[in-house]
Amino acid sequence: MTEKNKEIKHILRIVSGVLLCLFSLYTIVVFISYLFTWNADQSLLQRPADTPLVEAANQGGTLGFRWSHLLIGRYFGLAAFFIPFLIFLAGGWCLKIKRLPLLKGFIVALTGLVLFSVLFGFVFGYTPWKALFGNGLGGAHGFHISRWLVVSLGIAGAALLLLFLLLLWCIVIDRRIVTSFMCKPKEEGVVEIKEVRGVKEDGGDGESDDESNDVDVAKQEEDTITFEVVEKEDEEEYKENKEEELFDPTLELSGYKRPLLDLLDEHKSAVAKVSEAELEKNKEKIKKTLSDYKIGIDKIIATIGPTVTLYEIVPQAGVRISSIKRLEDDIALSLKALGVRIIAPIPGKGTVGIEVPNEHPETVSMLSVMRSAKFQESKFDLPVVLGKTIADEIYMFDLAKMPHLLVAGATGQGKSVGLNAILTSLLYRKHPAELKLVLVDPKKVELSLYAKIERHFLAKLPDEEEAIITDTQKVVYTLKSLCQEMDGRYDLLKAAQVRNIKEYNEKFFQHRLNPLKGHRYLPFIVVVIDEFADLLMTAGRELEEPIARLAQKARAIGIHLVIATQRPTTNVITGLIKANFTARIAFRVISSIDSRTILDTTGANQLIGRGDMLVSTGGEMTRVQCAFVDTPEVEKLCEYIGAQRGYEHALYLPEYSGEENSSGNGSADVDLDRRDKMFDEAARIIVQHQQGSTSLLQRKLNLGYNRAGRLMDQLEKAGIVGPFEGSKARQVLYTDMDSLAKRLKEFGSLD
Repeated sequence: MTEKNKEIKHILRIVSGVLLCLFSLYTIVVFISYLFTWNADQSLLQRPADTPLVEAANQGGTLGFRWSHLLIGRYFGLAAFFIPFLIFLAGGWCLKIKRLPLLKGFIVALTGLVLFSVLFGFVFGYTPWKALFGNGLGGAHGFHISRWLVVSLGIAGAALLLLFLLLLWCIVIDRRIVTSFMCKPKEEGVVEIKEVRGVKEDGGDGESDDESNDVDVAKQEEDTITFEVVEKEDEEEYKENKEEELFDPTLELSGYKRPLLDLLDEHKSAVAKVSEAELEKNKEKIKKTLSDYKIGIDKIIATIGPTVTLYEIVPQAGVRISSIKRLEDDIALSLKALGVRIIAPIPGKGTVGIEVPNEHPETVSMLSVMRSAKFQESKFDLPVVLGKTIADEIYMFDLAKMPHLLVAGATGQGKSVGLNAILTSLLYRKHPAELKLVLVDPKKVELSLYAKIERHFLAKLPDEEEAIITDTQKVVYTLKSLCQEMDGRYDLLKAAQVRNIKEYNEKFFQHRLNPLKGHRYLPFIVVVIDEFADLLMTAGRELEEPIARLAQKARAIGIHLVIATQRPTTNVITGLIKANFTARIAFRVISSIDSRTILDTTGANQLIGRGDMLVSTGGEMTRVQCAFVDTPEVEKLCEYIGAQRGYEHALYLPEYSGEENSSGNGSADVDLDRRDKMFDEAARIIVQHQQGSTSLLQRKLNLGYNRAGRLMDQLEKAGIVGPFEGSKARQVLYTDMDSLAKRLKEFGSLD
């Protein structure tokens, strides 16, 4: 349902609700007026239709009199006063008035309408009051039903049955109506214990040595002991906790507005969908090709998709499925089509599927899938909408449950558009507080547009100038920094005694975790790596190790990986990568070997390109046409987000200090007599910025990581910075330049 249709439906619902409520008020007015004016208006019932109009005595006019006469005079009698209440409840349902007891109200009103109509018909029709009131107060309905009850059960039986039904109706309304006429029960939680002191017989005269006992024997009193049990009111405490204001991570950017769908374009195809002639032609060619090889079929079912039509074949009994599978190339030749794919058999069906590309493929726009209710109303943690299946159904998944994704395909087959579709989906549904992106782009041009949303959605290493990571060595540092973040998050989960990020954040929302003890809200982190093969060529296997660690452990703490490559070979997509990336997307590839490398099966080599892809999740294979989102659309989206107020900076990942300092004693073997020539300048930079950061030295002094790390070890040995503290920056032990100058003077000149 489109947004416009939703708005129209909402308006119609409000108008209907208001009209029903006003009509219920009108009905009450005309009913009350009817009780006093019915006799004066009786002549209106005998007037022919062609006579001049006569004003009715009823306050509702002629229409009001006829409406009242129909319901009160003819059908239900005085019980008809339940009808305006029913109409009002219907109006309340349309207006979605939450405090109205709609279901209970309907039940009470309907049963009351029937019961009191019969009750009035019985009381004023078969009792001594009949001569006084007549038999019309129950209406025709009440009179005939009560008459049937009297004939069947007699007056006594009918009276007892109606009394029972009346009590039952009162209990439905409120049981206290009935219990108020009964003995009042003792208060809950109060137990009365009566203690009767025994009479001690002594020679039969009733006397006792104990004076108090004599009094008890003489009076024979009963001492009443009241024992009161005060129970803890758990329900009230639960309500108070439930009403407590929860932590809201979006408050800091409470004015943030999610992107509008108007930022996306409607990419409509110039040619209509598959024609009847095309369907008939393909059906006949498939039928003829199979008959040439003595393969009989009982039925053909065509399912039209945006770019591919699925022809489901029901073969005759005795036909071997493998014989149809071998005819893949023959059918493709007969249809003169590129990318014919046979699924033999279709999982869950007793049919064989033949996927045939359409002569005029339809463009699936990102706008068409995003404005669907399936995406807009999704409850997924990380919802991603990819496009449409060959059944023309919207295909989406939850990245948080995948939990990592491998995207591969030949150059120019839609891989970059697929990554943009994933990122666009996340940006449209998530708040900046809930999601952070780590974007790796070795080509420096594919993901550069997302730099505009740095202060909203991106995460990076401290002191890095650019949030989009393009330098290979920085990629390694970032991934190892994410491993530190992963380990730190697992420590938080352990301290909170929970198993995953969802349970942890729920506890944090309920103020059950103390920020003073290091607890914090944990947003999802999605790492997108484009051109993974290029990174492996430059960084080697140093890159594969942190990726494997993250893929194996990061799911529970909300870090998810999306890696893409245009070179799907076994030395890029290794066994270690495939073991941890069970969710895979394959765009068109050249050979069946590449298809097997990505999906462990053929099929990707038979795709037609231009966004046509196979998605493998949990052992299921789905053919999807990727939604098209153009570069100008992504640019408008990022500009819309970037123009809003954001955080002061991107989310800072833990500073990775390298393997040399990972043990915490990296400065143990440092010789200050052989310190670096930039030692003094490095010390001044650290004290000036009050940040013991290796990356700060790299940026300010234009140094490589190894030299900056050695300088940091020397500064630690000299007592200028503190020791390595894992993901935290080192503590700076000097606060002003004067005291630092005195310390540097102690070491003397470096010459």
